[in-house]
Amino acid sequence: MSPKRLFRTLAFAEAVTWTILIVAMILKYAAGLDLALVIGGSIHGFVFLGYAFTAVLVGVNQRWSVGLMAFAVLTAIVPYATIPFELWLIRHGRLDGDWRHEATEHPADGNWVNRMLRWFLARPVLLTVVAVLGIAAVFAALLVIGPPGGREA
Repeated sequence: MSPKRLFRTLAFAEAVTWTILIVAMILKYAAGLDLALVIGGSIHGFVFLGYAFTAVLVGVNQRWSVGLMAFAVLTAIVPYATIPFELWLIRHGRLDGDWRHEATEHPADGNWVNRMLRWFLARPVLLTVVAVLGIAAVFAALLVIGPPGGREA
């Protein structure tokens, strides 16, 4: 899967889970179905974390600035904003190219972040397992902390 395909998939999934979350909020507040918000919020939260990880992973691979990577993550906070942002990235060629498995003459290729990227890209199954476990650990920690607005929100 190319960086473009991975990013597009997660950007779309993030937008879909916004719909799930909004429907869940309607079900909670209009019909009293509290469980709908627990389920919808959990799905959205997990996909949000997956999108944030993907934005950083693809951003490092595509040599985005730290500011652009941060903005990519921030677009997930605004409902459906990941879609126009992804389209902007495509129009500006920011998702072009394949995964960078080899070092080049680019000055950034010698830093530890890019070396680690190449090491993990050479081991895609390990990268996937580490990503899923890391996202699950952050998700679990956030569940312990509690939902935004507190438990009574």
